[in-house]
Parts: sequence; structure tokens; C-alpha cells
Amino acid sequence: MTRRTALIVGVTGIAGYNTATALLEDGWDVIGMSRSVATPIPGVTHVKADILDQASIEAAVTGLDISHLFFTTWQRQATEAENCAVNGTMLQNTLDVLGRTTKLDHAVLVTGLKHYLGPFEAYASTPMETPFRESMERVPYQNFYYTQEDILFAEAEKQGFTWSVHRPHTMIGWALGNAMNMGVTLAIYGSICAATGEKFVFPGSPQQLNGVTDITDARLLGRHVRWSATEPQAANQAFNTVNGDVFRWRQMWPLLGEALGAEVGEYPGHPTPLDERLDHADDVWARLVAEHGLQDYRATDLASWWHTDADLGREVETFADMSKSRLMGFLDYQPSVYSFLDLFERLSEERIIPRLS
Repeated sequence: MTRRTALIVGVTGIAGYNTATALLEDGWDVIGMSRSVATPIPGVTHVKADILDQASIEAAVTGLDISHLFFTTWQRQATEAENCAVNGTMLQNTLDVLGRTTKLDHAVLVTGLKHYLGPFEAYASTPMETPFRESMERVPYQNFYYTQEDILFAEAEKQGFTWSVHRPHTMIGWALGNAMNMGVTLAIYGSICAATGEKFVFPGSPQQLNGVTDITDARLLGRHVRWSATEPQAANQAFNTVNGDVFRWRQMWPLLGEALGAEVGEYPGHPTPLDERLDHADDVWARLVAEHGLQDYRATDLASWWHTDADLGREVETFADMSKSRLMGFLDYQPSVYSFLDLFERLSEERIIPRLS
């Protein structure tokens, strides 16, 4: 019988949680690694480790027969040079320890479309033509995604496992307190607008409002990485991971406002970043928690204004091609509007945001 014991590093994040869910649905044994376990995931065996410390990793995994690694975490640093050093070390440490303690069959690395856009400090400075394709050359900047890829390739050759890399766009899905989750951020923003009467105004650039874009449903990401981990054709390949449809924010924004009960405001013609406009969010949210019996979070525990501002503030069109996966047999698809609406519904059911009307 094929060994299928997964170690998911970063299991509490949006990519890790949804990877765990997809693997459990398919009968895998799942071990989740994180620095803490705020909310246990049913069916996942949790281990705690600091992946900047090899001894900590070794203590967590020794004796475990891990066949597949899913590396889904990162730590933001002040500069891209530091991003490369820290995030490269985290992956190198993990692979070094697993090389001593188990025999990996396959390792999956989740990165993102900054592979094509460049790092935050040179974001979209040398934009590639859309749609982004996996065959495109790297952009000429330091990028911790490239550092991690090179570590993965070298260790795969050294240890004898296969690999796959996934490059999602903005991820939408269930995960709380995660920097990359635009869906939760927009749910908090829209709920505040609905409660205060403020207008739900698109905060980003004209290029993002009017250009073609796409997103990644985290549930689809989970299914895609599960596929690549076991599909022979997918071995030693990089894949874009997006929903499979495209849209314009000027079309999507009114649908989100309607779902959240917020009145959409007229776009002013320029960005109005959320990070600058929502310094009152925690005060408003405390009132909503009390009035609606919500779970006791601060708005800033749930929303990541800066990351959503970065995504929606781009001045270049951004969407990715999925042909490579399609030709290899991955035909999954997700309508993007339901990525948001399904998430909003769950946030309401879990008493994270006020009940939707």
C-alpha cells in the first residue's frame, strides 16, 4: 500500500488548513506542524516546532514515518534579503531534519504569484505579460520564492524525492488571523461599513478595478496540491493554482457589498488604502462583538489591511494560466464569486461577523 502520511508545515494558515482538509477527505494521515495550536483541526495530529531551530523540528518529528511534506508557511521580514535568509533557512532546516529522520517520497512547496511580480520592495517593477505561465523566466530581483525553490530542487536531488511547486494568486478561504486572507479582510471591512453607514469603497488602483484578474480559492489549492503530490505527470513540476475564471473588480465589488449588507460607494479614481482609513476598526468591532454576540476577536486580529492594500493597489493586470494543469488532468474549477460568498456565510455561521441578511 502506498505510504500517505503528510507533514504540513504551517497547518494553521490558510494554505495549510485547506491542504489538511483536502488530504483528510482523501484518507491521508495528516500531521500538522506549527509554533502553536490555537484551534486544533479534527483529524490532524498536531506537533509544535520552531522551524528556525533544527533541534525543535527533530524533537517534533523523530519516530514519524512521513512520506509527503507540504510546506505552506512563511515569515515576513523587513527586506527581501532578510526574507530570503529567514524563509530559506526554514525550508532548509525542515528538509535537513526530514532527510535524517524519514524517507520522503514527495515535497510540495506553496509560494505565489510574486514569482512573476517580484518581491514587495520591487513589486511589479518588471511586470510580465498576462496570463502568467509557469515557463516564464524569473524576474531579475532577489525573491525568497526563488531561494526556496533552489533549496527544494537541491534537496530533492540529494535525498531522492520528487517535488511540486504551487503558485496561487490571492487566496480566499477559511482561516483566521492569516496575513494573506483577503476574504476575511474584506468581510471585516464590509461589516464595519454596514454597521456604521460608511460607504464600501474599492480601496485599490484604477488598474485593479478595471483590469482582468483572478483569485485562488483555498479549497481548490488543497485539492490541487493533493493531486500534484500523487500524480506521476506532476512530479518535478511547478503549477499556477487559480480558480479558472477571471473577473474585474468593478464587477465583483457590488456583489460583495450586497452580500455584506454594505452600501457601495463611488470609486474616487485613486487608491484609498484600508490601512490609512480603518484606524477606528478595533473600536467599532468591539461594539459589534457585544451587540451581535460575536467571538471575541479584535478587527486587527482578523483583518490584514496592508496585504489587501498591496494586492488591490497593484498598477498592473494580474492573472495566471492553468493550461499546464489541465493538460495533465487536473480539471477542477471554482467560480470566484462563490469563493467570497461561501466564506462570508461561514464567517457568519461561526459568529466571526454579524449575521448576513
